[in-house]
Amino acid sequence: MNSFSFKRARRYFYHALLLRCPYCGITPIFPSLKKTRSLRDWFTPLDGCHRCGYPYEREPGYFLLATWAGSYGMGSLLGLSLYFFFDLKYHPPIFELLLIVLGPIVIFNLLFARHAKALFIAFDHFFDPHEKEGGENDDDDRRSKDPKPATPVAPHAKRSVALQEK
Repeated sequence: MNSFSFKRARRYFYHALLLRCPYCGITPIFPSLKKTRSLRDWFTPLDGCHRCGYPYEREPGYFLLATWAGSYGMGSLLGLSLYFFFDLKYHPPIFELLLIVLGPIVIFNLLFARHAKALFIAFDHFFDPHEKEGGENDDDDRRSKDPKPATPVAPHAKRSVALQEK
């Protein structure tokens, strides 16, 4: 496990604020604005960094905490601060106060959702970096132990191949 480093944390979070891969800082996490055709494209990150191979989503539901804590939590703090500011300073009627507060919250959540996910990726990578699994970096050792390359087997054919080997 890597030791805590402010320099490394600052680099990861800086890359996240730029919506770039936290590891290499070059590849974007989300499609560009030109390629965004729907809200789904706006909110869904790419599969991973094509440059360094870092996957942006580890498992289904990975961004649930980022959505709830990051985007909705920060939107709620913004709404509460706007509510108290306008209520204490100007004392508008409740209907006007709700319109003043709810509009910026919706806009903020739409704009901040990407950053919340990018910051979550950086936070996750800083505290729990995931490396390539099972000796994928040790290609030479694996080749020396198993000189015969494995033949790919189709999923439906696994059982018949296993029966033929017996």
